[in-house]
Amino acid sequence: MDMSIGKAKIHRLATGVPGLDEVLGGGLPEFSFNLIAGPPGCGKTTLAHQMMFALATPERPALYFSVLGEPPLKMLRYQQQFDFFDLDKLNRSIRFINLADDKASGDLDKVLARIIAEVEQRGPGLVFVDSFRSLALASQGGGNAFITLQQFVQNLGVLMTSWQATTFLIGEYVTEDDANPVFTVADGLFWLRQSAERNSVVRKIEIRKMRGQATLAGLHTFRISTAGINVFAPPHLGVPAERKSASPTEARLRMGVKALDEMMGGGLPRGHSLLVAGPSGSGKSIMAAAFLVEGARAGETGVIAAFEQRPNRSRGRAIVELIDSGRIGVISTRVSELSVDEIATLLIAEIRRIKATRVVIDSLSGFELALAPTFREDFRESLSRMVSALASTGVTVLMTSELEDRYDDLRFSPYGTAFLTDSIIVMRYIEVDSQLRRVLAVVKVRGSAHSSDLCLFHIDDDGIQIGQMLADYEGLLGGRPTLNQGSSSGARDG
Repeated sequence: MDMSIGKAKIHRLATGVPGLDEVLGGGLPEFSFNLIAGPPGCGKTTLAHQMMFALATPERPALYFSVLGEPPLKMLRYQQQFDFFDLDKLNRSIRFINLADDKASGDLDKVLARIIAEVEQRGPGLVFVDSFRSLALASQGGGNAFITLQQFVQNLGVLMTSWQATTFLIGEYVTEDDANPVFTVADGLFWLRQSAERNSVVRKIEIRKMRGQATLAGLHTFRISTAGINVFAPPHLGVPAERKSASPTEARLRMGVKALDEMMGGGLPRGHSLLVAGPSGSGKSIMAAAFLVEGARAGETGVIAAFEQRPNRSRGRAIVELIDSGRIGVISTRVSELSVDEIATLLIAEIRRIKATRVVIDSLSGFELALAPTFREDFRESLSRMVSALASTGVTVLMTSELEDRYDDLRFSPYGTAFLTDSIIVMRYIEVDSQLRRVLAVVKVRGSAHSSDLCLFHIDDDGIQIGQMLADYEGLLGGRPTLNQGSSSGARDG
């Protein structure tokens, strides 16, 4: 008997949930039988409704069976608050059916018969049952409720597949039992969860199973807003943009600070990442603003993720005007309980929107504080992934980092992130004649010769002004150590 068959082609549906198609590995397989599970309040019904309103059409109508005790009108009253809710689709492309009376008998055969009758009459392309978990509770009096529920799910799965309907069962499960036969029947298993730590609530989704395609493994944070659910998948690590040789002038970016380009060996190599570290008030944000303004002068666009404060006229009128004109995009970070993946998603979307070539993150200290506590534990690893993703887009990145000014500690970042960047500039304070003076040094420019001088600088209405070498003030530091000690300009970092 010849069992050979041609390779089946599975059509994938766009879910309408930002980020979810990427996590699914390209979309939702059509005619799949799926389970959306998780504890109460984690967003299961919202996820189901968002996908339903995105997918339902007159040619592919949806049936939403409500098994809950509350009437569908009550549920719809709350779902109407979301932007995805389309009143015109009700009773046209989408129909709600209440199974509460059928469930009350505890007879799952009766419930299944009602679903079959409605499906045969309506011919839907999408079927939702919410919450099928309550069916198990209603049938517990039969003594063999677990077997009955398993048979119910198996029969429903076979029927929905034969009718070519994409099906979702929504259920409240608090514990994760991979051996549960109900889970093994499903083609796809969406597991939602939420955790509370201190004053923050973090929601995550995991695709535990999706037959026929590779999904992104792990937990992915998501946020529920008036727009609905937005899933923040780990930033895609594309092929790194090809870097030009650092020697040609056209491969270097001007920093917008006089004399700094010369100290860096001709400017910052295009596509590099730069860490500007220094104590509070040393001028890090002013340097970051100058970097973006200089890019605008060269016809480039930029993006800034400002965690300290939104750029204002204290950093220069030019950057405010560029933001107002749309040549510099600003990532809003006023929401709480952020994740690094969320910021990376917002950054990359803004980079693509305005075709930005320069990106500023100001600062890493504020970035960490904006994260939900649960994300701070792996901040370093997540930041490494984000920097790599940004590099793959070809942008040049400048990050600032708060640095405690201690003469016996030459760390460049409290997170041990200096290794992530191609270049480092350190800004410090020194005491000269009972006055605090600012100094800076170029610590590292990977693959390029650069100055190792420690130079004085000051800030005026025109920004950062770099002055003479600190060597001219020899003896005034009282033996305190300096960075990159020496005055030659031939340092080279690999």
